[in-house]
Amino acid sequence: MIDSSKDHFHLAPRFQPLARRAGLDAHAIFEHPSIRIWRKLPDRENGYIDLDDDDGTVSRWHIKRFPARQLRPLPAHDQVKSHHLAVAEQIPTADLVGWGSLADSRSFIIFENLPDFAPADKLLETGFSFDRLLAPTAKLAALLHTRGLHHRDLYLCHFFVRAQADDDDLELRLIDTARVRKLPVLFGRSRWIVKDLAQFLYSTSKLPVSETQRQAWLDRYSRERGLASAAILRGPVRRKIKQIARHDAELLRTRPQRNVSIPM
Repeated sequence: MIDSSKDHFHLAPRFQPLARRAGLDAHAIFEHPSIRIWRKLPDRENGYIDLDDDDGTVSRWHIKRFPARQLRPLPAHDQVKSHHLAVAEQIPTADLVGWGSLADSRSFIIFENLPDFAPADKLLETGFSFDRLLAPTAKLAALLHTRGLHHRDLYLCHFFVRAQADDDDLELRLIDTARVRKLPVLFGRSRWIVKDLAQFLYSTSKLPVSETQRQAWLDRYSRERGLASAAILRGPVRRKIKQIARHDAELLRTRPQRNVSIPM
């Protein structure tokens, strides 16, 4: 018999009343009927739950659940550590609601929804101009690398944007911080930076973004990093984009559910 006293649920104080109201504990994260799972992969499930507050306000929490694993650290604990890295370096992102694990080694992590924000790729599909996104996304990518971090999944869909129609001062959040890691001090550092840049630019290839705009984005990123020029990056980034395209095509063929978008 599994000892449920070994279950753990770490919840930020401001979210505790809402969790109690909904009857959420560690086991309920895997069993609550109101949790809607929108993607199932061998290594995780993605879902969300909408919770009603006392004043009628609806709050959405995004939940990632992991199957039992004997190796340590558990996936959720590892992802919490990555999120803390981003927060410590003042990378704007979503708030961490909580995380936990069960005695049987299943684990989970929960993030708060970003109301009024939208994924940058979805904005572009509605006619939003990439020219408005160029500088702020380049600046955020440069900030990440300047602070000694890399994302490992720096696709456009992970830049969340809040914008007014007549406001050029966009507010950005970088999500999926579970992928964040420290850049190596020496060996391998440029490899991870190039990978981030290539992922971002590759993710614009099926959207209304021109090659001129992509080059301008890399130029702006380089200026934000204080580099003399983007010339040294262009070749490695171009080669990495080709590798990503091949890998993406294979993933799309074998695991098409990986590309399902997060519900808003």
